[in-house]
Amino acid sequence: MISEPEMAGEFGAVETREVMGDFNGKFVGERRPRRPWLWALGGGVMASALWTAALFLYGVGDRTPDMHGYRLVQDPCPSIQLKSIGAAIAPRESTTMVESGLLNHAALDQVQCFVPLRSRAWAERPGNGWSIDYSVGITVALHKKMDPGAEFEARRRVTEFGVDPEAKLETVADLGDKAYLLTRDDGNSELRVLEGGAVLSLSLSAFTQYQSDDHSEAEAGDGPDIPDLSPYQSAMISDMRDVMSSLKQ
Repeated sequence: MISEPEMAGEFGAVETREVMGDFNGKFVGERRPRRPWLWALGGGVMASALWTAALFLYGVGDRTPDMHGYRLVQDPCPSIQLKSIGAAIAPRESTTMVESGLLNHAALDQVQCFVPLRSRAWAERPGNGWSIDYSVGITVALHKKMDPGAEFEARRRVTEFGVDPEAKLETVADLGDKAYLLTRDDGNSELRVLEGGAVLSLSLSAFTQYQSDDHSEAEAGDGPDIPDLSPYQSAMISDMRDVMSSLKQ
């Protein structure tokens, strides 16, 4: 098996694609018929050896994923600070209620947060009453019965709107077991992390709004362009580390 680079512009690591070699084996020499009972005995010995090895490596029954100390005993959304994103863009809006939902189940604990950042609509107008605002979404899913690793890999390019083959995918080194950034052209960037049975996501979204004192949009025009979110990737990674640490007990 050979690993070859899939892309060059990655964030701290190089993602690899596995390529299987093509092998053709040809028998050389005289073939002799194998006695059926010897074949059956050999197969039984092989099956027994494989079963013994499986028991030694994995134990009996299903293995529950390692939770690495993650717990969701209460809603963490109100206490998430987003210090790095707040310093890079704007602090979280303290007067707006954070939308969240907490699920506790024997198989899965999950919470989702939607945190708006403080609007700069009136302080820093790009022009014509337009503003560029930002929001942060956080999702934490703790899979307590089934290992989410295979699904995490399969959903690498899946967004809320379906599969996006045009999105920029970059791996992130030294964050959980696996992590990557998915950046789209519509003003959305998402950092996803897998660590044992925990799957965490931190998304940053930018959008434009028009505000006017007289409630008229006749002179609104097209508005400003959606900004590039790549300068905020380091802040997203830093705040994700803070979220991960706060959920471990």
